[in-house]
Amino acid sequence: MLDIRLSIISFSMSENEKTNTNQDLKDQIQSSVSSEKGPLDAGSAGHGDSLEGEIASLKAKNAELADNYLRAKAEAENARRRAEEEIAKARKFAVEGFAESLLPVADSLEAGLLIKDASAEQIRIGTEATLKQLKSALERNKVLEISPPAGTKFDPHHHQAISMVPAEQEANTVVSVLQKGYSIAERVLRPALVTVSAPK
Repeated sequence: MLDIRLSIISFSMSENEKTNTNQDLKDQIQSSVSSEKGPLDAGSAGHGDSLEGEIASLKAKNAELADNYLRAKAEAENARRRAEEEIAKARKFAVEGFAESLLPVADSLEAGLLIKDASAEQIRIGTEATLKQLKSALERNKVLEISPPAGTKFDPHHHQAISMVPAEQEANTVVSVLQKGYSIAERVLRPALVTVSAPK
């Protein structure tokens, strides 16, 4: 196309003028083409830089997320390990507090045995004091008596009937307690042994 333009112009010019004119036209057209291509090249370069920036940003974000995941995983693993250690310690030393509360009872029994010539009254008083210590120790560890009063509705979850006896009270109720029962944290350790009123 450039040659066609030059041919048309050179048709009516001298050789010298043609040479100068051709060179001027070539320079002008080349300058025009360069100016037209320049913004496109700059735009392409700018677009490429933008894509590279986005890729670099995504890579950095991905690395950050991966690091956060590894940290969270490590923290969860440490928490699980600590929980397992605490459970193991709790199982190992579960009776430590209970055993400690029974030590005064053992001390009282040993002290009572050291009295060689204790009277019956002294033995009774000492026994009552020791029993009080024992009950206190049991209660502190949530070990509670099951001793239903007479007339209580028989409860197979807390009572164990030894026999049924005739009684002037409602049928299937507790008449007497032969042996106290005990529970710990609402769980029955041993049911109370009772007699139950027979149907009339």
